[in-house]
Amino acid sequence: MAPDDASDTTPVRRGCLVVEDRPDTREWMEAVVADAFPDMAVVAAGTLRDARRWLEGHVEAPAFHLALALVDLGLPDGSGVDFLADLARDAPGALSVVATIYDDDTHLFDSLAAGAQGYILKQDAPDAVAACLQRIDAGEPPLSPSIARRMLEKLRPKAPSAPPDDAGLSARETEVLALIAKGLSAPEAARVIGLKPQTVAGYVKVIYQKLHITSRAEAALAAARRGLT
Repeated sequence: MAPDDASDTTPVRRGCLVVEDRPDTREWMEAVVADAFPDMAVVAAGTLRDARRWLEGHVEAPAFHLALALVDLGLPDGSGVDFLADLARDAPGALSVVATIYDDDTHLFDSLAAGAQGYILKQDAPDAVAACLQRIDAGEPPLSPSIARRMLEKLRPKAPSAPPDDAGLSARETEVLALIAKGLSAPEAARVIGLKPQTVAGYVKVIYQKLHITSRAEAALAAARRGLT
C-alpha cells in the first residue's frame, strides 16, 4: 500500500461559482449549469462582497476545483468586471464567463479586457446558454452567438446613425423606458416586447442605474424629456 499516492487517484470534483444578485435569475443560472454539467458542484453569491469572501475562502481551503465562474455585471455593491480581475489573479484555472443582459460594446470589451473568457446573454434560451457553456468548456469560441455577430459587425464599416442617447441607453432600453413610463409593469412590458419578465426587470434596473433615478415617476419624466411619451 502506498499512502503517498492516494491523492493521485482521488478524482477532483469540478465546481462552478454563480455571481448574481437576483434570486430568480440566480436559480435560472444554476439550473443552466446543472443542465450543461450534471456532475458539477454549484455555489452562488449575490453580491460582489460575498463573491470575494467566497473566493478568498476557496483559495485558502478549496472544496473542489473551480472550473467555471458565471458573473453578472450589474451587482448591487459594485461591478462584476472587478471580480473578473480577482478571478484572473486568484483562480487562473477557472473559466470566467460573463452572464448578463448587456449586449453593448463597452460592457463586452471591458469584460474581455478584465479577463472574461466567455460572454453570454441571459435573454438567450436556456438550452442555447447551456450548449454555449459546454463549447466554452471544450475550448471552442467562447461567445454567445449574438455577441459573436456583434463583434463581426464591429469590424464592418458602419453607416451614419443617429446620435446616441445622452445617458447611453440602448435601443432596447429606450423601448422599455417608454413602456414603463406609460404605466406598464415589467411583466406587462415583457409581453408587449416578447421577452421574459426577468429580462425586462433586468433592463429596468439598468435604466434606473444609467439615468440615476429610483422611481417610476422619475422614469416617466425622463421618458417625456426624450419625447417617448
